[in-house]
Amino acid sequence: MPPSPEEKTLVKSPQTIIGAAHLRKSYGSRLAVDDVSFEVKAGEVVGLLGPNGAGKTTTLSILATLIDPDAGQVQIAGIDSRVAPYTLRRKLGFVPQSIALYPSLSAYQNLETLARIHGLTRRESENRSLEALESVGLRDRADDPVFTLSGGMKRRLNLACGLVHRPAALLLDEPTVGVDPQSREGIFSTIRTAADSGVAILYSTHYMEEVERMCDRALLIDEGKVLADGTIAQLIELGGHHPRMEMVFKKSPLMGWYEDIQGVVELAPTDDEAKLVLELTSLRQVSEVLEHAHSAHGQLLEFAVHSPNLSDAFITLTGHGLRDTTTQDQ
Repeated sequence: MPPSPEEKTLVKSPQTIIGAAHLRKSYGSRLAVDDVSFEVKAGEVVGLLGPNGAGKTTTLSILATLIDPDAGQVQIAGIDSRVAPYTLRRKLGFVPQSIALYPSLSAYQNLETLARIHGLTRRESENRSLEALESVGLRDRADDPVFTLSGGMKRRLNLACGLVHRPAALLLDEPTVGVDPQSREGIFSTIRTAADSGVAILYSTHYMEEVERMCDRALLIDEGKVLADGTIAQLIELGGHHPRMEMVFKKSPLMGWYEDIQGVVELAPTDDEAKLVLELTSLRQVSEVLEHAHSAHGQLLEFAVHSPNLSDAFITLTGHGLRDTTTQDQ
């Protein structure tokens, strides 16, 4: 089907590598992806952040040409998925959430096989496979069968398979699920190195801290819709500008003990009069609030300071937290 005149304007910048315009996908009566549009530029790491079931995996599967959208357009490095899907796949690396490796082959053989599938020569495949193993810290395990590797090593090898042919775009679906801290750091390092080399990366996850740490920009997605798109700082602003203090007293403190501290207000009161949440104008007020709290005759037992983050933005936009259930993401 030829693109419509509107769709021909999908790629707005020569640096745009991943482009999605008005993607829709239904499974029966359920709309899994609902008018999703975004771009990822060369060298950019963009987080696709949402709960399980939000539509992240379906979106990635459409971008990877694994499933067809009901409507909308995909371009990777300027190639329309409907016009030249085979050419597009050579520009794309896809790392699925499920480990996609041949367990009886060695780590090196997995990479070489995929490199050849992507059209590389034998010499190129050999060199790129060793290079990819080095990049994920598995050069010394090159000849080991995959079934002998740890879960974290398999995750790193899974990532190497997505990079072995040096793609222009990399799609990552929950790449750190179930990995140990050392492997997670290795995965982060590999992703950042790929981005620094100019690869456009779409990083799907439900881990807020990973997006805040790894991504230049993020898309907040829920129930198949992109709710917000911006830098991490811009998205955090959606959740409110001010830090909060959550405080627990042994007994009810004096009424209004904080009212002479400029700008400090109590947020929604709880049923427990010994607990309260205060909104501050800045973190510099924490010490002043503590001084007043110790004079409030309630005997402060504990407190926690909360700075605005992506979770606040998500709650502001959806009215609920970022679910983490066992329901398969679609």
